[in-house]
Amino acid sequence: MRGVPMRAAAALLAALAGPAAAADLDEGVTVYAAGDIARCAYPDPAYSGAADTAATVAAGLAQDPRAVVLALGDLTYPRGAAREFTDCYAPTWGRFKDRTWPAPGNHEYYTPGATPYFAWWGERAGRGYYSFDLGGWHIVSLDSNLAPARHAAQLDWLRADLAAHPAHCTLAYWHHPLYSSGGHGSIPKMRDAWQVLYDAGAELVLSGHDHDYERFAPQDADGRLDPARGIRQFVVGTGGAYPTPFLLTVPHSEVRDSNRTGVLRLRLYPGGYGWEFIESTRLYSFGVAPADHGSAACH
Repeated sequence: MRGVPMRAAAALLAALAGPAAAADLDEGVTVYAAGDIARCAYPDPAYSGAADTAATVAAGLAQDPRAVVLALGDLTYPRGAAREFTDCYAPTWGRFKDRTWPAPGNHEYYTPGATPYFAWWGERAGRGYYSFDLGGWHIVSLDSNLAPARHAAQLDWLRADLAAHPAHCTLAYWHHPLYSSGGHGSIPKMRDAWQVLYDAGAELVLSGHDHDYERFAPQDADGRLDPARGIRQFVVGTGGAYPTPFLLTVPHSEVRDSNRTGVLRLRLYPGGYGWEFIESTRLYSFGVAPADHGSAACH
């Protein structure tokens, strides 16, 4: 159902799910997601890209008290230092800290152990990975920066967590994308995590790292198109850091946009989801395609 506006997603998903599920589709939960956020290059954070995207998110949250935020890593630049969180992130995205669920990026780890990140978020950061339930969905946050032994422990935890939460619809997020046409390209570090999620029937993976927006068709962990059981990935590195261009387009990339900052708005229903990219700022005034949107049913 590519190209379907979010306002029509509930009706279309109702048709897919059948009359018995139609009433449940009105009970969806809204999620705002982006990574690569607070670039601390300005004395006043009001002039940063993070201020613009924070305003976009804050407006959405004000309209929906149930909505939450997923922060997809590289929350501050350049080093994830304590002062960056207090002086740059706090006045922008920190305004809705109590409604945000984070994942760490590589810039957080430029300060050893990502200590300021864990101090800022406290219990909400978990061990760098954790899960929670949101509406009818199971949500998993992972750390794509771990050394082999700690990463293996994370995978063991993930298998146990998914076995204990056999939800019909599952979303996972971490910083480094398995698939990307951006400057950093596809990063294989989390392929084994993708396989675990694929085996459990997960629907969505969100990542950042490349400062652009990209949507992929559903795939398995080896990059094979799989409309029936594959996981759809969104790269949303548009939270405020300067946009970067695309390089070589990788297979199954459906939409690419490096002309905007903004956030991905997801509407998570009991049997499916809708998506829409919400623009905060634009690099060019002309020749920019409409922002991406669509919807799909869970497996």
